[in-house]
Amino acid sequence: MANDNENKNKPLKGPAADPKDTHQQGSRDRQGRIIRTSLLGVVLNLIFAAIKIVIGMAAGSLAIISEGTNNAADAASSLLTLVGTRLSAKHADAAHPFGYGRIEYLTGLVISGLVLYTGIELLKESVGGILHPESVSVSLIMIAIIAMTAVVKFILGLYTIRAGQETGSAALEAVGREGRNDAVFSVVTIAVSLIYLFAGLSLDAYAGLIFAIVILRSGLGTLKETLGDLLGRPGQEELARALYKEIRRTEGIVGAADMMLHNYGPEAWSGSVNIEIDHKVTIGEAYARIHALQLRIMHEYHVTMVFGIYAVDNDHEMIRELRRSIVAFVRAGEHVTGYHALYIEPDSGRIYCDLVVDYELEDWEALREEFTAYMAEYWPGREIELTIETEFV
Repeated sequence: MANDNENKNKPLKGPAADPKDTHQQGSRDRQGRIIRTSLLGVVLNLIFAAIKIVIGMAAGSLAIISEGTNNAADAASSLLTLVGTRLSAKHADAAHPFGYGRIEYLTGLVISGLVLYTGIELLKESVGGILHPESVSVSLIMIAIIAMTAVVKFILGLYTIRAGQETGSAALEAVGREGRNDAVFSVVTIAVSLIYLFAGLSLDAYAGLIFAIVILRSGLGTLKETLGDLLGRPGQEELARALYKEIRRTEGIVGAADMMLHNYGPEAWSGSVNIEIDHKVTIGEAYARIHALQLRIMHEYHVTMVFGIYAVDNDHEMIRELRRSIVAFVRAGEHVTGYHALYIEPDSGRIYCDLVVDYELEDWEALREEFTAYMAEYWPGREIELTIETEFV
């Protein structure tokens, strides 16, 4: 019977039960998909670029040439995504103990710069074409070829966007959006060419101007998203709340606070959090539960989490009364969202407490004075050690 209990507490062995192996396999699958999608983008965009530049030069059409140039830029973006993904997959070493995952974010930054450069150059050419218009020579065959490339490019764009979303690759998603935009550009180019072919009205440079504005807008959007990755990964708050929920529903954990998350790539997170454990729980029991929780978080959320532990004593009436008084203060506070780390020093009777506030609170010192006065009324003669912090330290 004792052996059965020991076996229940032991983690399962083997690839199917090891979160690290599962995570590594998932990372390899993710990188493989990004690389395959990027290679497809490089090949197709180079073909499209060559076709459109040749047709554009033959027709003297700025709109068609600009489409070809944009396809060439997309090919370069796909190549950069591929290279960035390969470099980010390098194993951690002494120089970079947390790996190279952030290279993907730098790749996105370079791609956004490339897109912006393409938009600026196209803007200058389009303005020049409006000020100094030139004759255009297009045919139905040329228009049909552009239409066929547009259909393929639209499908490729949607496929790349989906791949980027499913793999969490901002760079790949940005390339996909550019591809989808290219298909829309082609529709405008076809319309402009048909108008010129049948009405003799040249709107070629104006179409190029529209393309330039759309490309610049897309580049700025990609730049904003990439900077968000570098300064603070989008979705980090949602991840933290999901982790809090996972932690707090674990048996034996009374509360959790002070979570910090650090991102080292799309699937590389590390973090720490303080948890409150009932003081009656033994170290062995706490270890078994926390270890199982660590494995769940690593497997389901790809976060390597470290736990700090507070022992909480809710057995004494004085502790319960103290908690009730603090809960009343928290509920009445406009900007106070919670509390934790409540502790009474046995020898001096000093009360320790952390208050959690939202980001709208400006005068923290006023809150400190208010809380101290409140506690002096309910707990006279006690020294109060108050720490004020936001939800994400």
